[in-house]
Amino acid sequence: MSDSPLEEMENREHVEHAEHAAHSGSKLITWVSMTIAVLAVLSALVGSLETIASGQALGQKNDAVLAQSLASDRWNFYQAKSLKKHIYTVGAGQGGPNAAKYAAIAKSDAADEDKIQDDARRFEKERDEHLKASDAAEDRHHKLTIAATLMHMGIAISTVAIITGKRWPWQASLILGALGGIVAAIAYL
Repeated sequence: MSDSPLEEMENREHVEHAEHAAHSGSKLITWVSMTIAVLAVLSALVGSLETIASGQALGQKNDAVLAQSLASDRWNFYQAKSLKKHIYTVGAGQGGPNAAKYAAIAKSDAADEDKIQDDARRFEKERDEHLKASDAAEDRHHKLTIAATLMHMGIAISTVAIITGKRWPWQASLILGALGGIVAAIAYL
């Protein structure tokens, strides 16, 4: 949904035009006016859902970045532990008075490596889940944008029926509104 004041004003103008025309007594005008009102409400609803989907996509992307950062931290910690373990292993292999102490530190660091790797992989999995959720929300956002646009087109074409007194623009607006509704429903399948 656009937060544009111009778009809100255009929708309001369409509705007002339809309300004025409805007082003319024509059945077609009455039906067209009701169609405009329904499409305006539906397009506002779809626009709100579009905004929500956009926010969800951004939130999930942010969570993915955070999870990747945490995974990178864990992998850096793993590399530091591994390097430290290798240094102590070399020190223990050289013998001397601290060889047993160095071997114990190397063994302790080796035990920590598995947990650190598991943590890093868990954060990477979390990142992938957030990216997948973000992609789904972004796809939903795009479909809802198309749905809202179709409904706005339906509203605009409905006013042509009021101006000309012909049925075909009204029928076209019904088709556009229905297509918008179908696309909006598909966004959630």
